Amino acid sequence: MQASLPDASVISFNDPQALAVVVQQVLIGLSIGFAVRVVFSAVELAGEVVGFQMGLNFAAFFDPSMNTQSSAVARFFSQMASLLFVVMNGHLLVLMAVTRSFEAFPVSPHFLDALAAMQLQRLGAELFASALWIALPMVGILIFTNMALGIISRVAPQMNIFAIGFPITLVVGIVGIAVTLPMLDQPFTALMGKILTLFASG
Repeated sequence: MQASLPDASVISFNDPQALAVVVQQVLIGLSIGFAVRVVFSAVELAGEVVGFQMGLNFAAFFDPSMNTQSSAVARFFSQMASLLFVVMNGHLLVLMAVTRSFEAFPVSPHFLDALAAMQLQRLGAELFASALWIALPMVGILIFTNMALGIISRVAPQMNIFAIGFPITLVVGIVGIAVTLPMLDQPFTALMGKILTLFASG
């Protein structure tokens, strides 16, 4: 990777600008890690939304990596995202982003210019938009199921809809996850492509 990088300016250790260059490189590295984490957070948020619609948000446990509670569906989606990351050579994409970041953001003491060019604040909107994009098929299926249960409760009021509603919603949710899970690679690949473009365009 070193041989493919462009020529960079040589800065001495005794140069007053050396500290600013170190800060710039550390911030760029942290930004790449943060951007990749946003991809996983989008998938986890989609799992939270799906779990909420399924009524499985009570099946939550402590997540030591995030120091918070996470539902079982969110953890399942997180594990699937981790498998996709390895299978689709996501680690190579991250290395490619690191390599191209030296071209898009050359070594310079002006570290604030690099942060302004990356515009990491836009990843917040991308997080929610992508999470809803991933969860939208499941949310539509479960809303249709709840509407059907509501109609049944009006047609047959003697039926205990609360007794049969949760099992039906749970079964439909599990079947929906099994059907829509093979399509998870498309939004995941699109998100990884956007992250790569973010650090390659400059």
